[in-house]
Amino acid sequence: MSGTIFTFTTPPVNHTTNQLTLSDHRDHLLARLGINRSGYIVEPGLHLLGSPTPDSPVFVTANYTLSFDALRSSLDDNMNCYILVLDTKGINVWCAAGKGTFGTGELVNRINITGLADKVNHRVLILPQLGATGVSAHEVKKLTGFRVEYGPVRAADLPEYLKTHKATPGMRRVQFNMIERLVLFPVELVKLLPYLLVISVILYFTSGPLAAAGAAAAVLAGVLLFPLLLPFIPTKDFSSKGFILGGLVAMPFAFASYQYGIDTTQSLQITRAIAPMMVMPPVTAFLSLNFTGSTTFTSVTGVRKEISTYTRLMVLMFASGVVTLIILAILRITGW
Repeated sequence: MSGTIFTFTTPPVNHTTNQLTLSDHRDHLLARLGINRSGYIVEPGLHLLGSPTPDSPVFVTANYTLSFDALRSSLDDNMNCYILVLDTKGINVWCAAGKGTFGTGELVNRINITGLADKVNHRVLILPQLGATGVSAHEVKKLTGFRVEYGPVRAADLPEYLKTHKATPGMRRVQFNMIERLVLFPVELVKLLPYLLVISVILYFTSGPLAAAGAAAAVLAGVLLFPLLLPFIPTKDFSSKGFILGGLVAMPFAFASYQYGIDTTQSLQITRAIAPMMVMPPVTAFLSLNFTGSTTFTSVTGVRKEISTYTRLMVLMFASGVVTLIILAILRITGW
């Protein structure tokens, strides 16, 4: 052991700017479209903006490109600061806090790995408010000596917030307006589009064009109409909202299916009408559940309860509807 030399290396420090390039905007667009969704990741660790000194502020964010870029681009041109990027597996702050990756353990770990205590004189970390659910401030203080300070909800409010380090009620208010809800639509649609195309083709040739259109309508209701109409649909649970919306969208298809079989027995007409009412609402309701992670008026406990309450009904209705469609397809093919 006498001749062994141990060396310890400090992780490299990355330099960044507050200016977004065309490449950055392109990546934002692709991320919003869900193209290569897991590829927009910033290297975890310490990033320098400008020429920070030991007295410069330290901001904490996720290693999702859009989260990191929203933070750095909101800061003034003359801002010198440190940005501590946590390894959230490429997930934004709000979702990562719910999953636990933007959490106490990762924050403490990243402080130690980067040797942050040796780089700054103060012991204050400025975290986004939406990360509060994942971080235990007193544990961070106990384990690292750093005090957690929660900044505003929106990074755009940081310049004003930094003047006094006090957030106004408006800075604390979480909004989820129509534009913010619509932004979620492309990524959901792109993700589902290949499956929808395959299912629509199968339905077109087995059950007819009306069934194929019904599949598209149920999906579009879940990924487009639901976020648009979210505040206006009665009931509290997202699943029940989805069932209501899916039922309304299914009604015209049920009526058209009933009319389609007007030359057959009434029992067969009714069966045709029931099929879309059984299949479409659970599809829309299931897709509506995806938006529970995009709003701040749902909780992890509430979502789990909702899933356990409605999933069985979704599966039962959908399975029954599929069986009905198969029977109708067989009757159609055999000429009954």
